[in-house]
Amino acid sequence: MKKELIQDAALISSYIRGDENALATLIDRHKQRIYSFIYSKVYDKDITEDIFQDTFIKVIKTLKLGKYNEEGKFLPWVMRIAHNLVIDHFRRNSRMPKFDNAGEFSIFSVLSDSSLNAEKSIIKEQVEEDVRRIIEELPEDQKQVLIMRMYQDMSFKEISERTGVSINTALGRMRYALINMRKVIKQNNIVLTN
Repeated sequence: MKKELIQDAALISSYIRGDENALATLIDRHKQRIYSFIYSKVYDKDITEDIFQDTFIKVIKTLKLGKYNEEGKFLPWVMRIAHNLVIDHFRRNSRMPKFDNAGEFSIFSVLSDSSLNAEKSIIKEQVEEDVRRIIEELPEDQKQVLIMRMYQDMSFKEISERTGVSINTALGRMRYALINMRKVIKQNNIVLTN
């Protein structure tokens, strides 16, 4: 066990120094356990593969930003990321509409379900595009904090360290970003429903 931990740490160091094969070795070494863990929670092969990929995208981003400091505990760290992504998956899906046919099968509910999902995804894309445009209109300091918080999932402490401002200033910028976004939405009569 100790030997594997040292090897993981050495592979991480090699990857950070630019050896892409080191990461491939790490993924190969742990993919079965991580994949099985995710599958045991979601019971769906496609969703498992998506979450597995998202897990390693997050791992790569963290390593490239130089933010990994788990002192040789690579697998538990990756499992924690996978676990959080599984939770995010269930949070997102709990918002999806549920169709109740009082125990009877109805082809119309199946048809309407798929057409609703297609329409919903088009609306969602439009809303995301509108939000991106609104974010682009924000002052640079507000935009920076909002992107770090909402899209990069950084804490205000991390944002404070990255931007070199106090936590209160980061919080203030986030607050003003949201206020300004509301103003733009109101001025342009943009409807953000999904």
